[in-house]
Amino acid sequence: MRTCPITAALAAALALACARTGGKAVTADGEPIAPKTTQETAPGVGAPLPPFDPAKPVALLPPRLGWDAPLMHALEARRSTRSFASDPLDLRTLSDLLWAATGVNRAAAGQRTAPTARDRRDLDVYAATAGGLYRYAPESHALLPISSEDVRAATGVQEFAAIAPLGLVYVSDLAKIAGDAREDRLLFAGAHAGFVSQNVYLYCAAAGLATVVRAYVDKPSLAAAMGLGPDQMIVLAQTVGHPGPAAPEGGH
Repeated sequence: MRTCPITAALAAALALACARTGGKAVTADGEPIAPKTTQETAPGVGAPLPPFDPAKPVALLPPRLGWDAPLMHALEARRSTRSFASDPLDLRTLSDLLWAATGVNRAAAGQRTAPTARDRRDLDVYAATAGGLYRYAPESHALLPISSEDVRAATGVQEFAAIAPLGLVYVSDLAKIAGDAREDRLLFAGAHAGFVSQNVYLYCAAAGLATVVRAYVDKPSLAAAMGLGPDQMIVLAQTVGHPGPAAPEGGH
């Protein structure tokens, strides 16, 4: 079918407008235009997390800041899911996920995607995988090896905690918020973990992953398994993975 130049120009303008607003674009003939995205072709897609090496941090990939993932669509899709597949997350996904959680987005000051009161930066994100336990280092955008033990089952009492490929544990270093009243320190720690958790929720919604945040954790046992110190307090845990076959449509 022939298309006149004016109609084609209007269709191109509509496609551009839709791309900027996250809407669905179509050609002049009414055929849908697939959005341009580098999600499937970006470096690291399909690449596994390297084997655990206690002496070697895992350098993560730079975040895909140009990835076409409209925020409003992610907000619409955000939900909690408790059914997970055991398939591992690839290096590309881990890199973007952890940067979204609390990565550095203003390099000059080292400030992050998630705020903390008075910029204390007390919250650490630990990543429990089948291969071992890591701590995310936002400054270097790397995973620092902590233990070769698989502690995923200890990150929650639910069975899926041991099945899903990634268990995030949010730990507040209370020494970094010393000087405040205890109730304020606990409030700050909870708020900071909430900010990071929501970042993870939105990334997962955009990437089609399943996730659920949990406070129902045997914290003393998990702290011992992670080798935490007396000033380190587990605030929340969050399971991330590919949706399982029984993943419900709803969820809080």
